[in-house]
Amino acid sequence: MTEAVEAPEAAAEAVARRFTELYGAPPAGVWAAPGRVNLIGEHTDYNDGFVMPFALPHAAVAAVSPREDGVLRLSSADVPGGVVERQVDELLPGSDKRWTAYPAGVVWALDDAGHRVTGADVHLASTVPSGAGLSSSAALEVVIALALDDLFGLGLDRALLARLCQRAENEYVGAPTGIMDQTASACCEAGHALFLDTRDGTRRQIPFDLAAEGMRLLVVDTQVKHSHSDGEYGKRRAGCERGAELLGVPALRDIPHADLDEALARIDDEGIRRLVRHVVTEDHRVQRVVELLSAGDTRGIGPVLTEGHASLRDDFRVSAPELDTVVDAALSAGALGARMTGGGFGGSAIVLVDDDAADAVTTAIQTAFTKAGHQPPRVFPATPSQGAHRIR
Repeated sequence: MTEAVEAPEAAAEAVARRFTELYGAPPAGVWAAPGRVNLIGEHTDYNDGFVMPFALPHAAVAAVSPREDGVLRLSSADVPGGVVERQVDELLPGSDKRWTAYPAGVVWALDDAGHRVTGADVHLASTVPSGAGLSSSAALEVVIALALDDLFGLGLDRALLARLCQRAENEYVGAPTGIMDQTASACCEAGHALFLDTRDGTRRQIPFDLAAEGMRLLVVDTQVKHSHSDGEYGKRRAGCERGAELLGVPALRDIPHADLDEALARIDDEGIRRLVRHVVTEDHRVQRVVELLSAGDTRGIGPVLTEGHASLRDDFRVSAPELDTVVDAALSAGALGARMTGGGFGGSAIVLVDDDAADAVTTAIQTAFTKAGHQPPRVFPATPSQGAHRIR
């Protein structure tokens, strides 16, 4: 009853064929970069904290050839309008409000950092759901950066590649994202979740092979995004920064979990207290999940995921009726754990289930959505997949 997704390798032929039709010659290569789902660690990245994403099988696929005349030509199978042509030397932050800002922003960020790109022909296609909180934009950025790194011999390591993609999104596109999404797309490994310290960039691959243990993680895309999300995100980020200031620390990750009660007693503003409580307990939940998975107790992470949802709903207040419906229906139907994932106010939730309960839990969620008057959700399995790579 869950939705299947085409593997990037299967999509490569169609992307390369369409590239040849558009540009008159085969591409120099085809690359893929995945979307991601965050297992645990929400709204911790901009607090210098811990996150734990893994790569999805859904990916952006790009066929690319280099040019030497300063021309950047971009097309997408997912966006009507044909080929868009830009001059590399004329790329400026804020100059493009279309989808092309993401790949063009990567070219700008590379060039601005001293990694010269003299032009390219690009054709893209993506299976990462847009607007679902699964990092469709990061997948698009990373696949372009990886292709250009290979074609122009830039010699970028994956951490630098991710940082340049983040800069493209922050400064060229104008979206204030943290480093998690691009790092996950660039660095995740199949069968693993990525334990990332967003302060110093250290990474650790944690085995996360659900199929071998008779379990499955479902992604439930509510296909809803509430309009107040952007302004509310900014308010929460500012509130977290204010909390760190009141507590005299560089960032909320510097408050030990054992000292949380004492820290909260020093804050009079109830709204800021709630934000601080979520971030400190969420960092602690990431560390608990790492410990459980490292000890082979995958089933034990279920209650921790559910705790995370309660914190996001009640303390950080970024859930939505559709997300709460997923979590409540899934748990009532026997799920091991469930929580919203991503920034909130819509988007997606994740549900940990035993294999033999997946269909019943999916049906329960769909039935609950119908009863509540919500539009039907998309449900698909989240298999920890390979990060960005060259297909051919």
